[in-house]
Amino acid sequence: MSRRPTMSDVARLAGVHKATASRALNPSTSGMVNADTAQRVRAAAADLGFTPNTAARSLRTNRSFTVGVLLPDLTNPLFPPVVRGIEDVLTAAGYTALLANTDNDPAKERTRFDALRGRQVDGFIVGTARREHPLLEEAHAAGVSVVLVNRTTDRRLHPWVSGDDADGVRLAVEHLTGLGHRTLAHLAGPQTMSTSATRERAFREAMHAAGLPPLRAPVVAADAYTAQAGERAAHALFDRHPGVTAICAGNDLIALGALRAMRRRGMDCPGDVSLVGFNDMRFADEFQPPLTTVRVPHHALGAEAARLLLAGLEAADGADSPPVLPKTVLLPVRLIVRASTAAPGDV
Repeated sequence: MSRRPTMSDVARLAGVHKATASRALNPSTSGMVNADTAQRVRAAAADLGFTPNTAARSLRTNRSFTVGVLLPDLTNPLFPPVVRGIEDVLTAAGYTALLANTDNDPAKERTRFDALRGRQVDGFIVGTARREHPLLEEAHAAGVSVVLVNRTTDRRLHPWVSGDDADGVRLAVEHLTGLGHRTLAHLAGPQTMSTSATRERAFREAMHAAGLPPLRAPVVAADAYTAQAGERAAHALFDRHPGVTAICAGNDLIALGALRAMRRRGMDCPGDVSLVGFNDMRFADEFQPPLTTVRVPHHALGAEAARLLLAGLEAADGADSPPVLPKTVLLPVRLIVRASTAAPGDV
């Protein structure tokens, strides 16, 4: 069996000193190496199939070089690109992501969290945050390194990476009012989640900015970010507010449920009701009709969350490092206009 390639092999192939190769392959020190040299080292590592010896690193640094990733629902198309972004950054830094699905169940989440801590993970990237979240408060009190992705808590205790939800809703409302719609509804997500609260608040503010009164801006909350919950909420909306001509949905799955409700009622989209989703999940362009939606850079969310966690772990290595306020990163979003929106009455 051929031996495993070493850092010395990488350095020899790249024509650099072993210490230079080591710095080039460590994200926390790669900035100390000339960019061309660093690229040459990375190419040599790739050619040799070199991966860091995490066992040796663990003994040297008292780290496991693993990160726990808690996700609410792996079947939600939003999360695979987030995970890919996390893994791309962690893998380059010599870390491994350990994924755990919680099914939005707090008891299962706690069990998964405790199991990952038992495996000595160095930190967590958490996509399961609720506005009130005792487990995350306990993690903060215990000094566990945590970065939140997509959702956050009402008490800002941990770094958080998200798309700019408020701006996305503003773009959706301005698009619909620009088409001439004057009675717009919001199918919100579950009220226990920060994404739902932020998007609902942004919807109300955007409608106010458009000069439209609350009577022309009804809100119905779905009890989950699923197509089934979206369909139930849409039926309730149409029963209570038959004059609505446009809907801003809390996410693309809720929008899919709204489309199902419209079909069951013999309604046309966008002829009777225009519809905007949120996230631009995979296959949103293949809905019938293709869905106008707010595109969130999910891969970038995961990558930035991983970078924040790694930076926090490096900072924690400094014994005299002063405490820092948890950082918030909001990434820009954009509206993708497709066939599910049109002027009122257009077919």
